[in-house]
Amino acid sequence: MRVTVFAPEKGVIEAVTPPYRAFKAANDFLMALGKEPVFEVEYAGLTPFVSANDGEYTIKADRLLQDVGTTDLLIIPPVYGDLDDGIRINAEAIPYFRQLYEKGCSVASLCLGAFLLAETGLLNGKKCSTHWAYLDEFRVRYPGIAVVDGAIITEVGNIYSSGGASSLWNLVLYLIEKFSDRETAVLISKNFALDIGRSSQAVFTVFKGQKRHADDEIIQVQDYIEKNYTEKMTIDELAAIVNSGRRTFERRFRQATNNTPLEYIQRVRIEAAKRHFEASRKNVSEVMFDVGYTDTKAFRDTFKKVTGLTPLEYRNKYARVTAEA
Repeated sequence: MRVTVFAPEKGVIEAVTPPYRAFKAANDFLMALGKEPVFEVEYAGLTPFVSANDGEYTIKADRLLQDVGTTDLLIIPPVYGDLDDGIRINAEAIPYFRQLYEKGCSVASLCLGAFLLAETGLLNGKKCSTHWAYLDEFRVRYPGIAVVDGAIITEVGNIYSSGGASSLWNLVLYLIEKFSDRETAVLISKNFALDIGRSSQAVFTVFKGQKRHADDEIIQVQDYIEKNYTEKMTIDELAAIVNSGRRTFERRFRQATNNTPLEYIQRVRIEAAKRHFEASRKNVSEVMFDVGYTDTKAFRDTFKKVTGLTPLEYRNKYARVTAEA
């Protein structure tokens, strides 16, 4: 099976080299287990020598992308820095991605590589994953694609995509298991000290509010929620801020933010709770009241739904450690 790792111009080196090394390592483990190696791994680029990050690294391509007539699996890593610039300088690669897919190649994007993949049109009407911090930008740029909030791995047919940053390892391990076997994937996860079972990037998400839209009145309501989240508020009260009926307001709010008003309030409150747990010694009940909750079960359930962890698990994982006097 041939695995082609595309080396984008100004690619993120920390995302370009992991799939190459992992599939190479998979062959080593397969042979150590007395099995035949499965993968032929190569770098392909638009030029023979590809600059990565801000010119800190240079990747030597095994083949030019234009010379890759067929391959079995194409991996598309993210670009470094400005996305518009990264898409522009790699625009020549987009038709080749599509041609390879149309010849039966499986395609996998890593993290922000989803933006390059989306440029092909292959994701239109489909779902995908990308870095949690770029969900709003992705939705605005590609409204015909259903980006999955919090997903580590999304698989639609033979198109795969991963969540943010180190989540790419989970997709790489998944692909190694899919195209070789579970034992090899587990050995690689142990060798590289990776969590093979992680299924969500929710715990790493920082909610910043979805304000990349043109509805100024909804932004006014968002600002109000963010300033008054500790207080009790109703949907009717929020709708009154913009002199709108409840049903019309809820429709506008969801269309603009991709959340219902209630979901938005919850996200703002849980983000505030996360900051309390990270920076203070307050217990769960104290934080719950500080962010506007009075029902312990509702707070715990919502916190776990948003972050994937219980409040206590989150505090134990991320609380700042200070020396005792």
